[in-house]
Amino acid sequence: MSTETLLVTGASGHLGKLVLDTLLKGPKRNIIATTRNPEKLNEYAKRGVTIRAADFNDASSLAEAFKGADRLLLISTDAIGSRIAQHKNAVEAAKKAGVKHIIYTSYPHPDKAPAAVAPEHFETEKMIQSSGLSYTFLRNNLYADNLLPALATALSMGAFAGTAGKGKTAYVTREDCANAAAGALSASYTQNTVTDVTGPRAVSYEDIAGIVSEIAGRSLPYIDMPESEFKQALMKSGLPETWADLFVSFDVTAKQGYANQVTSAVLELSGRAPKDIKDFLQENRQNILK
Repeated sequence: MSTETLLVTGASGHLGKLVLDTLLKGPKRNIIATTRNPEKLNEYAKRGVTIRAADFNDASSLAEAFKGADRLLLISTDAIGSRIAQHKNAVEAAKKAGVKHIIYTSYPHPDKAPAAVAPEHFETEKMIQSSGLSYTFLRNNLYADNLLPALATALSMGAFAGTAGKGKTAYVTREDCANAAAGALSASYTQNTVTDVTGPRAVSYEDIAGIVSEIAGRSLPYIDMPESEFKQALMKSGLPETWADLFVSFDVTAKQGYANQVTSAVLELSGRAPKDIKDFLQENRQNILK
């Protein structure tokens, strides 16, 4: 059993739970999981995980919640627009608690990508770098999982729309990101590391439409739209303007070539090859065809 204590923040979220599942499949370890809602992690408490309440908006709650941790996985919060203050609280608490190494889930090219989420990730990276703690930045590409509802809607409407042009994205599954994060968290290295976490290949929206056409047994064309028109289409479908801007920014990121880098990070960190986008979509065909 390793003597280091590992801590996962945001552990009741989709990614956090997958990280815990991966850690629990490996050698026995001391694991702490923090969340705003401890009752959501009762099953993990029964499996030996120490569950602690922690609210990133309540700085006073964090130092105690992080106490005793050697390596900490800081999963970026879902409060887009408010994350810098939350992450600042977490980083300061980690330092006070004596954490030795922080692993942070970031975003590719956060210093220059036009994605709306990039600036907060870049500011968090700088904050961690200036904390004096050693770190690993896992710059996760877009989740393949997030394509599923959009593709189901596209099939029902008869076309897949976007504004990415021929730009490509190296989609990675949430499970592969969790495997990589668990590998980085349970490792023993302390050197500062920055790595892009990606799927095994980059694909365009045309490529995705072609894969879905095969799966569905009928043609799904891709329609590329000007950015302003795509934003209006998203808002017309019921999305708030903030979310429409977010999705447009992801497409622009791909169009400008900031999402197409492919790395072997998942394999190197987890020992498992990442899942190809075609295999992932085929495995989730029922979610697409519903």
